[in-house]
Amino acid sequence: MPRQTISTTEAPSSPLFSQAVRAGSQVFVSGTTGVDPATGGMAGDGIQAQTRQAMTNCEAVLRAAGATLDDVVEVGVLITDPGDFAGLNEEYARWFATDPPARYVARLGPTVPGLLVSIRMTAFSA
Repeated sequence: MPRQTISTTEAPSSPLFSQAVRAGSQVFVSGTTGVDPATGGMAGDGIQAQTRQAMTNCEAVLRAAGATLDDVVEVGVLITDPGDFAGLNEEYARWFATDPPARYVARLGPTVPGLLVSIRMTAFSA
């Protein structure tokens, strides 16, 4: 099965990893943070603002891969402060209001100043 790397200017990028990789009907979105691609800075200093931007970034990468949030089957969330769990869930619920995908939330290991959340996704899209 050929592997296709996905990239878009509508989301932050890095030379160290692909924004996503499509393998057949599966799309694997790399961990995406709350960085605003227009400014290169964090979208805000709160969990909800950064979660909103991370979800916006993931949605842009999915779109570049020919998928949507409706195609997402699994979401992995890493947060720096477990105390932000409620705020994360409040914003997250706006994106997956019904029939949400499988999800895990864990504590982000490395400390990056200002970074509160990183979100990765797996989608299944024909």
